[in-house]
Amino acid sequence: MNGDDLAGPPPAPAGALEPWPDTVRWQPISHDLIWVELIRLGLLLAVLLVGLGLGWAFSGHWLFGAALGAVALLAGWRALTIVRAVSAWGYAEREQDLLVRHGLLVRRLSIVPYSRMQFVDVSAGPLERAFDLATVQLHTAAAASDARVPGLRPAEASRLRDRLTALGEDRAEGL
Repeated sequence: MNGDDLAGPPPAPAGALEPWPDTVRWQPISHDLIWVELIRLGLLLAVLLVGLGLGWAFSGHWLFGAALGAVALLAGWRALTIVRAVSAWGYAEREQDLLVRHGLLVRRLSIVPYSRMQFVDVSAGPLERAFDLATVQLHTAAAASDARVPGLRPAEASRLRDRLTALGEDRAEGL
């Protein structure tokens, strides 16, 4: 045993744990999704604050007041993270697969091979429609590998759906 054996494995190159490959051209999603998410947060916050406020008004217990303060602090923190989280979303179309990235603290990179896609959904709820947005949902045989791309303009969502469907059919025929 020499001194080199005690050194352990060679150090990883800088950025080796960075999940976003620099070799692809990432497409961002619309920043209008920030407003959709903030409105959703506001609606949830309104329900929580009304419930806690009524509990405090009727019981007068200090825990309701403390809960109101905690909810307000958490809501402010979540509003700040929504802005950064929306900016972290992106997708990239490659020759054999689609890459979808998202996440702040825990970064996630989903790679969905076109040949594994079973079907592609485009959906838009009332808030998304109000901001002219849609979500593309990819479904594969393994439910855990499903990916979604929110915050797309309807025309881009339709284009992506049609392209992914065509590529999926082409790749599946080649199996």
